[in-house]
Amino acid sequence: MPAILKILNSPYFFWALLAAPSVPMTIAIMQGSMPYGEVMHVSGEFSARFMIVALMVTPLMILFSGHRWPRWLLARRRYLGVAAFGYAALHTLAYMMETGVVAASPGEIAKLGIWTGWVAFLVFVPLALTSNDASVRRLGRSWKTLQRVVYVAAVFTVVHWIFIHNSFGGALVHFAPLAFLEAYRVWKQNVPAGVPAR
Repeated sequence: MPAILKILNSPYFFWALLAAPSVPMTIAIMQGSMPYGEVMHVSGEFSARFMIVALMVTPLMILFSGHRWPRWLLARRRYLGVAAFGYAALHTLAYMMETGVVAASPGEIAKLGIWTGWVAFLVFVPLALTSNDASVRRLGRSWKTLQRVVYVAAVFTVVHWIFIHNSFGGALVHFAPLAFLEAYRVWKQNVPAGVPAR
């Protein structure tokens, strides 16, 4: 049992889990066995899911105070964020390969569903590049401030999702739990000291 727990708690095992869905997508792109549109769709959803889970960690820590599993997630939150960026990069690559030169055309970029996706991706870039111990030490308190910009990426991702699919359904299903948890977090943090939560 200790050996199994050691494997399960290994960062390498966690990275393998996060990377597993990208393997068939990457092979499909290299072999041309899956339409770029399908790769784009699946990788985009995985990117959003990992970002959502990473953002849910803090409110889950508050909601399940005293439990160990939220702390387990907290220790791996940066991995989730980097994975979200990785799938966003794959999503962007598939989009550019499908649309070709059209991706850079003013008419394409001007679409709300497109430019919001580009903004979300560009916001992700500095966050992913600084998701390492060296950056944490170098930036000090500024590191957390920088990482909070991920909420900007989340908002643009929601808008991107809604307008690309011309539907609220998928975005609502994925982002509603995060919205509820964040609302609980704000409420809980603003309850006056000494006033019991109802």
